[in-house]
Amino acid sequence: MGVAKYVKDSKDAIQKVTLQSGIEVKARYGPEDLEAVGFDYQKDLADPGDYPFTRGIHPLGYRSRAWTTRQYSGFGTPRETNERFKLLISHGQTGLNVAFDLPTQMGYDSDNPVADGEVGRVGMAVDTLRDFEIAFADIELDRIGSGLTINAVASVMLAMYQAMAEKRGFDITRISATPQNDILKEMIGRGAWIYPVEDAVRLIGDTIEYSITTLPRCNPVSVCGYHIRESGANPAQEIGFALEICNAYIDQALARGLSIDDVARKITFNFNIFGNLWEQVAKFRAARKLWAMNLKEKYGAKNPSSMHLRGLFGGGGFGLTKAQPENNIMRSAYYALAAALAGAQTTALCSFDEAFTIPTPRAALLSLRTCELLMDEIGLRDTVDPLAGSYFIETLTKQMEDKIQDERERIRAMGGIVQAVSSGAVQRLVSQQAYEWEVGLKKGEYIKIGVNKYVDEEHEPDVELHEYESATQERQIEALKQVKAERNQAEVDRTLKALEQVARAKQNVMPALVECCKAYATVGEMADVFRQVFGEFKEPTMF
Repeated sequence: MGVAKYVKDSKDAIQKVTLQSGIEVKARYGPEDLEAVGFDYQKDLADPGDYPFTRGIHPLGYRSRAWTTRQYSGFGTPRETNERFKLLISHGQTGLNVAFDLPTQMGYDSDNPVADGEVGRVGMAVDTLRDFEIAFADIELDRIGSGLTINAVASVMLAMYQAMAEKRGFDITRISATPQNDILKEMIGRGAWIYPVEDAVRLIGDTIEYSITTLPRCNPVSVCGYHIRESGANPAQEIGFALEICNAYIDQALARGLSIDDVARKITFNFNIFGNLWEQVAKFRAARKLWAMNLKEKYGAKNPSSMHLRGLFGGGGFGLTKAQPENNIMRSAYYALAAALAGAQTTALCSFDEAFTIPTPRAALLSLRTCELLMDEIGLRDTVDPLAGSYFIETLTKQMEDKIQDERERIRAMGGIVQAVSSGAVQRLVSQQAYEWEVGLKKGEYIKIGVNKYVDEEHEPDVELHEYESATQERQIEALKQVKAERNQAEVDRTLKALEQVARAKQNVMPALVECCKAYATVGEMADVFRQVFGEFKEPTMF
């Protein structure tokens, strides 16, 4: 993880540069390098908007439309989160990216004893539909799309978003929501899983099927190489593992008789940016090409638009440092530059203070302004794929493609991604690499400014901390008590029983979840139904 290795073999030797993906960078590139990698314009590059979409999915790129800015936000109670949403939108943000607290992510209500001390700490606390009604109050749901950073209970949150939109009178065919809903990467990289692998993947299939028939503008899955990268994977593994995860979800959906062109249009991506600028740009260009080839050659997709790699390229939190945190402002600017040069449709930047705290309004707006500067002042919208034709970039893109394919073969050799996750094989690989990165950082093999180079021991970080208030938990529990006192308990019981029946019958759970949400069943109550039916995932031994 992190930056490239820069090594001098002797005092007079030229510096050797090796990227994290294992590619050695030459001091100069020319036409002979393109010939060496077998570069073919039509096959490997083509025009913007044409298969295999290496140069981008739109013919005019950002000249026709700027990328969406979607800063990650959400904390405390739904009311506090709503205030932050409105602040960002008033300053030009064009989409929402919602953070949930850990109890919500794990399917526990705020009044559950295991949630004590965590309610609203790292994201918004959500217990019932009432919380969504408050959090999204006055938000134009048919104009502002919402990313929902939730996985194990993503089906619950998508159902709740629909129920909230219907209650407010929106046409549900016009609302746009993108739950993260990538449980395999949770098992690899984050740990916010609940149910066994096969049942968890089937729930994802339910959301894909339901979105195709009922929520045409919703993207029910955002496959997150981002978190796999943050957990120890190199850039080639980030893309390779993500593509294999994607195929597992596609296979689950196709087994229901759905068409590949319909299914593919429901899948988006969330990828990471930190480290070497050129490696990041080449990674995204190669990813677009390989995704299109995967759909066309493996699955027989026919519609070119269904082969578009769509998603968010975000500035990675792992790249930020507690040491000299103001440096993170510059780091994030370069991350945003990489996203723009690589043709991102959506960007989000971690704020400079995130190594310490939930971003303050000042820090969040600095990240938003960074993206806006690139759009409106620096010239990143002037032309499509401005690095196209560079001997270096085109060679590196081809080399990155080969590295990504090698990593995909590694996963297949483990028995496929589902087996690799179930057995813990991929988790062990990533964890070992994370350890090796830390060792390399301490040895100075990787340069991190302020950490192991240009260190300023006397520098005191100037960061305003977001102090957690225990009153947040008290307010949320009190609000939950009020909802429980006001709701029709018989209707709650009826809808939860119906949910249990469809889950046991392995039918699509989404319609039943919507009815549960409308009855103000809690997240914990719905998650517990699935716990009773499916059981819980037992993490394999790592070493």
